[in-house]
Amino acid sequence: MTELKLLALDTDDLGIVSAHMQDAVFKLSDVQWSASEKIFSLAANRFDWEKAGEKKKGFERHRAALVLKRVEAVRSTGIDRNRKDDVLSLLAVRFTPKGEGPDGTVELMLSGGGTIALDVECIEVALADIGGAWETATRPRHP
Repeated sequence: MTELKLLALDTDDLGIVSAHMQDAVFKLSDVQWSASEKIFSLAANRFDWEKAGEKKKGFERHRAALVLKRVEAVRSTGIDRNRKDDVLSLLAVRFTPKGEGPDGTVELMLSGGGTIALDVECIEVALADIGGAWETATRPRHP
């Protein structure tokens, strides 16, 4: 088994992280933000799209950690933050710059229209598998 380890420092890199996190599922109880350390993290079960194209019966999910550094503020829309055990599905990670500098907003786009927006000094995102893989019979589908 090869564990995934990625670092994103620009929008091209972030696009690769986004592709690997597409259809990852997580609970709000798996989300942490340290304002003093400016670190946002979430633990998720990511769907392995690379292996989904291989000829075999099932599909795989991996336990993974997504960590964003240099986070100045976190906000959300379309999410009930009191419902910590609801399962959320991540569709994409995208960056919108504020101006000419490296600062801007990283958005975690969720199914159902929810969004977690992170104001960042610059893009500094790490994605790493933190646990084993397991088989799943279902493949995510979108309308």
